[in-house]
Amino acid sequence: MNNSSSDTPHPSSNPPRPRIAVVKFASCDGCQLSMLNMEDDLLALGDALDIAYFPEASSDMRSGPYDITFVEGSITCPEDIPRIFDLRRESKYLITIGACATSGGIQALRNWADVEAFAQAVYPNPEYIHSLSTSTPISEHVTVDYELWGCPIDKHQLRRVLTDLLSGVVPRLPVHSVCLECKRQGHVCVLVSKGLPCLGPVTRTGCGAICPGMGRDCYGCFGPAEQDRVLPGMAPNTSSLATRFQKHLNLIPIEVLRRFRGINGSVQSFSKESDAWESR
Repeated sequence: MNNSSSDTPHPSSNPPRPRIAVVKFASCDGCQLSMLNMEDDLLALGDALDIAYFPEASSDMRSGPYDITFVEGSITCPEDIPRIFDLRRESKYLITIGACATSGGIQALRNWADVEAFAQAVYPNPEYIHSLSTSTPISEHVTVDYELWGCPIDKHQLRRVLTDLLSGVVPRLPVHSVCLECKRQGHVCVLVSKGLPCLGPVTRTGCGAICPGMGRDCYGCFGPAEQDRVLPGMAPNTSSLATRFQKHLNLIPIEVLRRFRGINGSVQSFSKESDAWESR
C-alpha cells in the first residue's frame, strides 16, 4: 500500500488575496499619487493584496469582481453614471478617495455656473463636448461604504482603512475639527493671533493641521467637520464663523462666500452658507 502524500492533492495553505481596484473619474490624479507615495507601505500591502486594477501604477488591468474598490473623481459626464453603477455591483467595499469623489471637488463650481457658456467660450467646437451641468460626488449615485476626504487624501488614513479592513475591523475615521488638531500640536490660532479667515473651526481634521502649523489659514480641503454623524445636533456652525469673518476680519460678502465655496463648496453645510452670502 502506497502512503505517499504526493498521491493526495492538498489544498493551498494560503487563502486568495483580496482583490483591489483603483478607478478614476473626473479628477487631477492627486489622490492616486498619494497612494503611490506610500512607497514601502505600498510594497508591504502588495504582499497582502492583489492589486487587480490600477492604471496609474500598472498596465496589468484585470476585470472584477473586486473586494475593495477605491474611486477617485466626481461624476461629470453622462457615461460616468452607468460606469459607477457597474463598479458598485462589482465591489464588496466601495471607498471614495479625495474631495472630487466625496463632494464633487473644485469642478463642482460649475454647479453655480452656466456650463454651456463655458463650453462656448473655451472650445472651438463645443458641439463635441458632452458633460453634465453639475459635478456630483459618488455617494449621490451609489452607496459608498467609506469616505476618505482631503485634497489630496492623507496616506496614513488610507493605510489605516486598508489594514482595518484586512483585519476585519470596522474603520473609524475622524470627524472632529482641525481646531482640535491644532491644540494637540500646540499651534497658535491663526484666526485669533493673525486675523486670518481660517476655516479650521468647521473643517474636519485629517491633514494634520498642515496650514495652521505653517502660520496659514485652513481653506477646508478635508470638508466640513460633520460631528453630527456621531453626535446628533453637532453640525459645523458655519454661520457663526462667517459672521466673525465679516464683523471682526472685515471681509465683504463676496469674500465670505468664496471662503466656503471652494474645494468642498458643494457639501451641504458649506454650500448653504455660501448661498446665504450670495444675496447680501
